[in-house]
Amino acid sequence: MKKSDPQAKNSRLDSFIANPRKAIWTLGLPVMMGMAVQTLYSIVDMFFVARISVNAIAALAFNLPLFWLAMGISFGLGTGVTAVIARFIGAKDHEKATNVAEHGLLLGLMIGGLFSTIGLIFGEEILLLLGTPDELLVNTLDYFHVIAGGFIFMITGIFLRSIFSGEGDTKTPVKIQVTSTVVNIILDPILIFGLDMGIRGAAWATVLSMLVAVVMYSRVILFKKATLLQLNFSVFKLNFSYFKDIFRIGIPSSVSMIIMSMGGALFNWILVHYSADVVAGYQIAGRLDQIFFLPVMAIAGSLVTLVGMFYGAQRPDLITQVIKDGLRYGVMIGLGSGVLFYIIAPYVFKIFTDDPVVNEVAVSIIRTFAPAYWLIAIGMISGRSMQGLGTGIPSMVITAIRVALVSGPLAYYFAVILEKPYQWVWYGSIVAIVVAAGTSLTWLSVRLRKVKKQVSAESAA
Repeated sequence: MKKSDPQAKNSRLDSFIANPRKAIWTLGLPVMMGMAVQTLYSIVDMFFVARISVNAIAALAFNLPLFWLAMGISFGLGTGVTAVIARFIGAKDHEKATNVAEHGLLLGLMIGGLFSTIGLIFGEEILLLLGTPDELLVNTLDYFHVIAGGFIFMITGIFLRSIFSGEGDTKTPVKIQVTSTVVNIILDPILIFGLDMGIRGAAWATVLSMLVAVVMYSRVILFKKATLLQLNFSVFKLNFSYFKDIFRIGIPSSVSMIIMSMGGALFNWILVHYSADVVAGYQIAGRLDQIFFLPVMAIAGSLVTLVGMFYGAQRPDLITQVIKDGLRYGVMIGLGSGVLFYIIAPYVFKIFTDDPVVNEVAVSIIRTFAPAYWLIAIGMISGRSMQGLGTGIPSMVITAIRVALVSGPLAYYFAVILEKPYQWVWYGSIVAIVVAAGTSLTWLSVRLRKVKKQVSAESAA
């Protein structure tokens, strides 16, 4: 990649304005390809972990809420970095956009270091607090102690990727992500079985691949100077207003991720009351769900950048157009994948395990959620669009309603109080999905009307 020039900085924005519909896929397809590779890794990783034991799968499940907590905070604040950078690029103020990128990188290093420190010191106490059963504690700790040390690489990498997304470059992160994932896939069998490290080997493979990604990002953005935004910490000026802008968008988004992480921990706690097999089935089913999320998350992520840029350029017409296109694509993908996954569910999970209970649980999850995929797409795309408009509050509130007020309490009520079969836990989540989709779509409509009035008023002045 060659060094950037001022004309290149504007040409990308101009091309997005000229064809917003194409821009969704220009940004989204590379992301989807990268996520596809990541999903492949996730499936392969689960394949190898499943070969250790069912308890190893369950141990991984009790690590995931903490893993997603770290990722959630990072992605939330990273979304703030993306949105603020995109807005300044839309306004063609590249100096401020660069300064925001520098603030974002520093923020990633600080948060990553904090998470690694806390995880290494208090890992066992945290896992016990999350309700990890005694019989799973050893395996769970083996995995977590390694992953915790790698939090600094994972979080810094997420912030670096957010900088690229903010300037509209989704291809470079994909190349780095593909390389990192391939490293992970290669290392998994070598460390898990070749060196007989078991579940610790899976954790080390993940951490080493994160380190590879950070090294590659740093080489491109700091040493080769191959990005549109030229970071230069020798002339860096601290500006707390940029942190404020990032936090205004990112903190609500991070809180929503924390709520989802806590919801995942609650579901594990509820499901382990049935058996470790039910927890394992829950985790395996999530690997197929990820395939549906690939294109939807790619579309939603591209809208953060595009809506932010069009907002900075004061083009409400393009904002409305690109959001409508994104929602239409999301619904179509949700309906199509829902039908496909409902049909293939009984045949897919035998790849991971021949345990009949685990397979039965996984199939029941997919066949319950698949008909609601299109509603999940509406909720995700609406929430991310509002982040592009500079507010993360809606996503936080909607997530709180979905997890804390509807699905979590209903799951507890059905499973623990009424002692219903585990399928009732999924039914409670379906109710929550319907509520979240309706709320998010309504909120988005109100927010778009306000943006139009705001731009009209500023133009008149």
